[in-house]
Amino acid sequence: MTRRMRLSDAGILRLRPGGKEYTVWDTAAPGLGVRVRPAGSRAYVVRQRGPGATRRVTLGSAMLKSVREARRECLRIQLEGNAAGAETGPPPEAPAPLFGDYVADPWMAGMRGRWKPTTLKSVKSLLRSRLLPAFGDLPLDRIAPADVDAWFDRFSATSPGNANKGLALLRQIMNHAVDDGHVDVNPARLTRMNPRPRLTRFLSAGEIVRLHEALDACVAERPDREMQAEIIRLLIHTGCRKSEIKDLRWSEVCGDALRLADGKTGPRTVFLSADARAVIDRQRTGREGAYVFPSPVLPGRPLGDALSLWPRVRARAGLAGVRLHDLRHTYASHAVMQGIPLPVVARLLGHSEARMTLRYAHVGDREIVAAAERIGQAISRALDGPD
Repeated sequence: MTRRMRLSDAGILRLRPGGKEYTVWDTAAPGLGVRVRPAGSRAYVVRQRGPGATRRVTLGSAMLKSVREARRECLRIQLEGNAAGAETGPPPEAPAPLFGDYVADPWMAGMRGRWKPTTLKSVKSLLRSRLLPAFGDLPLDRIAPADVDAWFDRFSATSPGNANKGLALLRQIMNHAVDDGHVDVNPARLTRMNPRPRLTRFLSAGEIVRLHEALDACVAERPDREMQAEIIRLLIHTGCRKSEIKDLRWSEVCGDALRLADGKTGPRTVFLSADARAVIDRQRTGREGAYVFPSPVLPGRPLGDALSLWPRVRARAGLAGVRLHDLRHTYASHAVMQGIPLPVVARLLGHSEARMTLRYAHVGDREIVAAAERIGQAISRALDGPD
C-alpha cells in the first residue's frame, strides 16, 4: 500500500525503519517522498513523471535538509524537467523491467535474508511453478488487473488455498515495484482472495476412541505401519502441525516438553501430556539417528511427507472427509470446551496471531447453551418455592 502524509521535519524523525525499504510520499508537494531504509537512513526522493519513463531523483539525506528546502528543490527539478521536455520533445522511453528480471534482482536479492529457510523454499516454489510462467516475460507496467484475475481464477480452480498464497506474494512484489516507481498502481490490489472454509470439523470423544481403535487394528494387521500410527497419535496428543512431528529431532525432546527449533512461526515450546510422553518414549528402543521418526529407506532423513496410513485409518474409523490437520483442530476445540482461555490455547498451538485462535471460540457454544439451561432450571426451582 502506498503511504502518504504531509511531511514535516518532526514527522520524518518519527518514521520507523521496517523489515524492508519503504517510501512515504508528501501530500503537499506531489512527487516528493522520503525513502526509509531498514538500517534507519532517510533520504528525500523526487518522482518525476513525463511523456517518457518515470524517473526517481535522490535529493540527499533527510537529516541534512529541511522539508521546506526539499519541496523547493523538488519544484525546481520538476520545472526543469518540463522545460527540457518542451524544448527537446519527450525523452526516449525506458521500458519497465520484466517481471522475471525484477523478481531476480532487486526484489529477491533484497528479501532473501529476511526469510526462514522454509519460507524461502515456499516462495521459490510459488515463483517457479505459478508466477514466473504467467508473468515472467511481461514488463511490470504491462501486467493488468484482468491478467491477474484470469491467472488467479485458473489457480483457484485446482488449489484455492495456494492461490491465496500466490496472490499475496504477487501483491508484495508489485507493491515493491510501485515503491520503486516502475508502476503507478498495484494490478493485484483489487483481486479478492478465496474465502477460507469455516472451521466446523473436529472429532468428538467417541470419534477419538474409534480413531485409536482403528490405529491399533491397522498396526496389528501390518506392524510396519507402527511409525506412521505413532505420528498420528502424537498429533492427537499435542495439536502440533504434521511437519513439526514428522521432522522432530531427538535434540528437540527435552523431558516434559519439545523445544522446536523451527516451527511455522519460529522456535516454540510444546508441553507434553503423559500420553504424548509415552508415545515418544516408545521410539527410543531399537532406533538410531537424529530423528525421532526416521525414514526406513533413506538413512539420516525423516519419514517422508505423505502419511499413507491416514486414508485407511480414517475409513476404518468411519471418519469420511476428516483431514489429518483436523486433529490439530480437535486438540484446540477440546481445550476450549474444557474452559481453557483462548490466550492459553494460542500458546499451546503456537499461533502468531490471536485472531487465528478465535476460530475455535464457537465450539464452546453448546456448553454455554447447557450452562444457560442449568441456570434457568435453578431459577425456576427458586421461583416455585419449596414443595
